[in-house]
Amino acid sequence: MPPAKKRKTRATAEPAEEIPALNATANETAAPKDNNSNEEPPLAEASSSSASDAATKAKERAERFKALQARAKTGAQKNLKEATLESQRLATDPNLLTSLNRKSAIASHNLMKADAEVAGEDFERKRAWDWTIDESERWDKRMKKKDNHRDDQAFQDYRQDSRKVYKRQIRDLKVDMDGYEKEKMKAVEKAAASGGLEIVETDDGELVAVDKHGTFYSTADSTGFVEHKPPKDAVDRLVKDLQQAEEARLKKRRERMGGNGDDGDVTYINEKNKNFNQKLNRFYNKF
Repeated sequence: MPPAKKRKTRATAEPAEEIPALNATANETAAPKDNNSNEEPPLAEASSSSASDAATKAKERAERFKALQARAKTGAQKNLKEATLESQRLATDPNLLTSLNRKSAIASHNLMKADAEVAGEDFERKRAWDWTIDESERWDKRMKKKDNHRDDQAFQDYRQDSRKVYKRQIRDLKVDMDGYEKEKMKAVEKAAASGGLEIVETDDGELVAVDKHGTFYSTADSTGFVEHKPPKDAVDRLVKDLQQAEEARLKKRRERMGGNGDDGDVTYINEKNKNFNQKLNRFYNKF
C-alpha cells in the first residue's frame, strides 16, 4: 500500500502564509526610507530658519537689555542730582539766603545810582521811567506804611500795645450786617408799639424815627446793653480769639526762651558753658 498523504495542520500552514506578509512588510519599510531620503532638504531649511529666528530674538533681547541699563543709569544720575540739591537746600539757612539777596539788591541799587551820578543824570527820575504814576504812588504808600509799622513794632507802653491789639481785632472782625438790620427793625417795632418811638414821614417821603422820651437811642448813661444775650456762634468766636491770643503768647515765650538756650534738654553745666554753646549754635547750626 502506498503511504498515506500527510494532512496539513495549522502549524505547518502558517509559515507559508507568513512569507508574503514578511515581503509586504519589507516593501513598506523600504518605502518610508525613500520618503525620508526625499524629505531631508526641507528639514535642513527649517533648522536654518529656526536658527536665524533665535539669533534675531537674542539680538532684540540684548537691545532691550541695553535700553534698560541706560534707563537705570539715567534714573540713578537723576536721583543723585536731586539728593544733592535737597541736601544743599537743607544745609542752607533761609535767613542767610534772604540776607544775601537783600545785600545783592542794595549793592545793585548803589551801583546804578553811582553810574547815574557819574553820567550826570537824575537817578530818581531815571528809575521812575520804568513805573507809572499809579504804581509809584502805591509804592510810596506801601513804603510809608512799612516804615510806620516798623516804628510801631517796638514796645512803648501798655496803652500802645493795647491799641495794636484792638486794631488787629477790628481788622479781623466780620460784621453781620443782615443780623444787625434784623435786630434793629425788631427794636424799632418794639419801641413804636410801646409808644416810646414815633415814626414820622417827612415831606420828601423819608421815614424818620423820633425818640419821644430819649430812651431809645443809646447814650453814655444807657445800660440796656446788659440785657443783651449774644448768640452761641459769637461766644464761640470770642473763645477762639482768646485761645489764639494765648497760643501766640506761649509761642513768643518759647522763642524768647529758645534764644536764651533754655528750651529742650539742658546741654550746659554752668553759665559760661551755656554762652559758649549758644555761640557755637549761632555760627555752625546752618551747616
